[in-house]
Amino acid sequence: MKKIFLAIVILFSFFVARAQNKNDTIVNPYEKKNEVTLNLIAPILGAFEASYERHLNRKSSLGISFFYVYNTEQNEDMNYYISPYYRMYFGKKYSSGFFVEGFGAICSIDGKKIYDTAEKLTFNENPDVINFSIGVGLGWKGITKSGFIYGANLGWGKMLLNVEKTDHDQVAKFGLNLGYRF
Repeated sequence: MKKIFLAIVILFSFFVARAQNKNDTIVNPYEKKNEVTLNLIAPILGAFEASYERHLNRKSSLGISFFYVYNTEQNEDMNYYISPYYRMYFGKKYSSGFFVEGFGAICSIDGKKIYDTAEKLTFNENPDVINFSIGVGLGWKGITKSGFIYGANLGWGKMLLNVEKTDHDQVAKFGLNLGYRF
């Protein structure tokens, strides 16, 4: 009788152990690795900005943002930039809260301008200039349980190439962002 009871217990334990696998675990919505965001201020400036971010762990991530100007009357000098970045987070939740970032940016900017004050005309001395800049930024990001992201960021960078061919020697990044983590 003891042997039959022991055999039933062992057989039952195999079925119970088999029922617990990795697919049955509940995934924390905060710990998803990818996110996409849109800058809500960019359309006010006549531009579009979208970003993709990949979380390396709970405190750091890599990302890239793309900024394109579609209305040159509102945003006269910048044409576009592509900006990879690295962020370090200091919040309690997974990749959220206060962050600092380091970024690089490949920019297209209008060439140096010549102003004719008598006739109020403006001419470009040089064609569009491709520039590279590096910079730092800071911001804050929050996340809801359903995976929606909201936040703000501010950054400043120094242009390193072709500075003499344009009227600018620095780049600024700022935004109010809304997105989704998946």
